[in-house]
Amino acid sequence: MSMAGNLRKVTGLSKVGGFRKVARLARRRPRVDLSHPARSPLGSAVVNCVTYKDGVRVPGSGDLFETVERIRRSDHGFVWLGLHEPTVEEFAGVAELFDLHPLAVEDAVEAHQRPKLERYGDTLFAVFKTVCYVEHQELTSTSEVVDTGEIMVFVGPAFVITVRHGRHGSLGPLREELETDPDQLAKGPGAVLHAVADQVVDEYLNVIDAVQEDIDRVETEVFAESGARADPGRIYQLKRELLELRRAVAPLDRPVQELATRPIRVIDPEIQAYFRDVSDHLLRVTEQIAASDELLNSILQAHLAQVSVAQNEDMRRITAWAALIAVPTMVTGMYGMNFTFMPELRWRFGYPMVLVVIVVACVVLYRAFKRNGWL
Repeated sequence: MSMAGNLRKVTGLSKVGGFRKVARLARRRPRVDLSHPARSPLGSAVVNCVTYKDGVRVPGSGDLFETVERIRRSDHGFVWLGLHEPTVEEFAGVAELFDLHPLAVEDAVEAHQRPKLERYGDTLFAVFKTVCYVEHQELTSTSEVVDTGEIMVFVGPAFVITVRHGRHGSLGPLREELETDPDQLAKGPGAVLHAVADQVVDEYLNVIDAVQEDIDRVETEVFAESGARADPGRIYQLKRELLELRRAVAPLDRPVQELATRPIRVIDPEIQAYFRDVSDHLLRVTEQIAASDELLNSILQAHLAQVSVAQNEDMRRITAWAALIAVPTMVTGMYGMNFTFMPELRWRFGYPMVLVVIVVACVVLYRAFKRNGWL
């Protein structure tokens, strides 16, 4: 039986009507990305399964169970099995074949886990949060800027199992890139774990750089002449997206440090030096997130100050016009009172004199307000 057939058997898809079931699952799960030539639909959840020996991909397909057993006996080579959003039933056979711990299996199927690194005997279980920058024409208060997913990696002495959740973070191109460097793959499953961690962290750098461009655009708009009318919702939205990115990045520091410094049986000592490089990149991302968040706080405070200044200018302008209107209102109101004896009531030039007084008072007030910047 071929390796593909065995994988269908392992994932519970080899019974009668299995192909119809695959079709139904594909319709229900349209997000499975099979567009890359390195991905082949071996089942509803299985993306690819490859055996490597001395860092070279073993051609052809054999019996999966015999292949795994042979690798375990010879302690030479490993199997890389890739899955995308498997169900409990689909993953049960894989967990039994590779003797995976039930707690790790539960985390791999359910997803929504924090980045972490756990040991179960000779098996490592690592969780990585993947991120993707969502392109948008215009940033609004409801724009999605950062989309997240997850990659779980089981690393054993003779196998690597990658479980991907989400619409991005495909490992097909990574697999092809690794296959061009047999010396690195020859170092065992730890090389795959490092490659996955390196790709995830490099994507963090790309996303934070793209988010920084959004922040720069918002900063330019806020400090423009009409900055007081800028939408503060966009600033809050960027802060929320940065918080989502921080949740993916911050918890990963401790697992990467452990992979870089602590001796681990399934990780070649030469690979640990590469994890130190990943740790450096992760530190850079953390610092950029903190700096971007601080910059957004400053932009928000500047925007609120601009709004306050604009409101004060409006209030001064309104007060100045109210003072100009108050002078004629007071004078005309006084002469509108129906008293018999009033100053200059029967004087021929009384009415023109009152108009002159009103005009002169208004002109004096207008020039004073204008000179002080109230108008």
